[in-house]
Amino acid sequence: MVRTPGWPVTLAEGPVGLRPHRARDAIAWSEVRCANQGWLEPWEPTRPRPWLSQHAVSEYPPLLRSLRRGARAGVLLPWVVTYEGRFAGQLTLGNVVRGAACSAYAGYWVDGRLAGRGIAPTALAMAVDHAFRSVGLHRVEVNIRPENMASRRVVEKLGLREEGYHPRFLHIGGGWRDHIGYAVTVEDVAPHGLLSRWRESQRSSR
Repeated sequence: MVRTPGWPVTLAEGPVGLRPHRARDAIAWSEVRCANQGWLEPWEPTRPRPWLSQHAVSEYPPLLRSLRRGARAGVLLPWVVTYEGRFAGQLTLGNVVRGAACSAYAGYWVDGRLAGRGIAPTALAMAVDHAFRSVGLHRVEVNIRPENMASRRVVEKLGLREEGYHPRFLHIGGGWRDHIGYAVTVEDVAPHGLLSRWRESQRSSR
């Protein structure tokens, strides 16, 4: 039984979509992950095996089971990011906490070959709005390495608040790496939502 309000769900804004993972995503997931080793590996948790081995097609079924198990338990909202219908990345709201906190952490990545098209900020804005409106969360946090300028630009474009510096926060690339903490709450984007703010910023920049 799914315990998370508002899940599963498919969302779309123009050519950008968010949808649950499917078993038939295995080949596309493997191709995109393998093709993006240089783009993604510097920012992801230290892995015990080589990148290409970790992202073989055979690795997708256990990943899918883990994501679905987390979604059923109400601690994850795991989406595939699509662009014009094709597999373009992943976005997950994880560590979903209820009670007094009502919060989650967002993690995302997008195929580097599609960079510069506004996919990541659009996807994150959709996910945050859905978390606030339908899932019942109050706060979403994003933690990013200071050197990861591409990811920092995503949250800065959306106007997320920089809240702190976390020394030796996650083990990445063989060592403990510092991260910058960003966050957004329901009050920050009321009454129209984060996606509306992102649309307006795009119009004003043209």
